[in-house]
Amino acid sequence: MVTEAERLGVELISIAAVAENGVVGEDGELPWPSLPADKRQYRARVADSPVALGRRTFDAMRADLPGSAQIVLSRTERDYDVDTAYHAESVDEAVEIAESLGSDRLYVLGGGAIYALFQPHLDRMVLSRVPGEYEGDTVYPDYDEREWRLAETTDYEGFTLEEWVRPD
Repeated sequence: MVTEAERLGVELISIAAVAENGVVGEDGELPWPSLPADKRQYRARVADSPVALGRRTFDAMRADLPGSAQIVLSRTERDYDVDTAYHAESVDEAVEIAESLGSDRLYVLGGGAIYALFQPHLDRMVLSRVPGEYEGDTVYPDYDEREWRLAETTDYEGFTLEEWVRPD
């Protein structure tokens, strides 16, 4: 089966900060102390591209929305009162919207169900590995490392940035 992303040539990139136990969030927030260098690299990376996220993640970020456009995946269409926000019900629809905006990439920002929905379709993952285990209600989905290649690792104070690519 050819996905809409493959047909349209939109690269799907998951971006997340992940604790050693897979936790990425707690009640819509990061469960570890602030990592300013991580926020800077993340914001710079997604600044000029559309991002895909779930409704609760969108609502949690509403005061400081990332990306050039926000594609909100939700089973229920709603008005988001934000000019740059679009509604999608599926991965294919999110990809179609990104393509209609003239983008060749779409960053996936979560939450957990959105990461899991996109996981089989991803081309890349950019993961900030946060040392330690944290309590949380949202985890990054499991993936088979044999299907991925670790392309780059960069050490920062408080975390390590890993870029994973899915070989062709």
